[in-house]
Amino acid sequence: MTALRSPIGRARGMGSAKSGMGHHWSTIVTAVGLVPLSLWLVVSIARLAGADFPHFVGWLSNGVNATLLILTIMLTCYHASLGLAMVIEDYVSCKGKKFALLLAVRLVAAFLAIGMTVSILKVALVVSVLKSAFGG
Repeated sequence: MTALRSPIGRARGMGSAKSGMGHHWSTIVTAVGLVPLSLWLVVSIARLAGADFPHFVGWLSNGVNATLLILTIMLTCYHASLGLAMVIEDYVSCKGKKFALLLAVRLVAAFLAIGMTVSILKVALVVSVLKSAFGG
């Protein structure tokens, strides 16, 4: 009896594709946002080549550099989690494994982003507090 149904009739009830478009646009927006941030990061690292640790800490304590580095990290972790989620959703068929993997990817990305952000803020804020306290 299903052979007499049209292709759209067979496709109905097989799930919604509504969230896929938003997921796709999120990936595109993060990719476009990462282009200038990645160029900034490459230029910054090239300028820091051969610099000693105090010079690097001074660079990181600059508010603009710390903010751009945190933004780069956040977008990179989010973009990576979106890409891995697409792969998992497309190629893992077992619903339990899919759920566990998606949860793991999101948690790892969140912990990495939070950990790196806290580290950057710790360095940037401690140096700025020390500079203001000792007039440096």
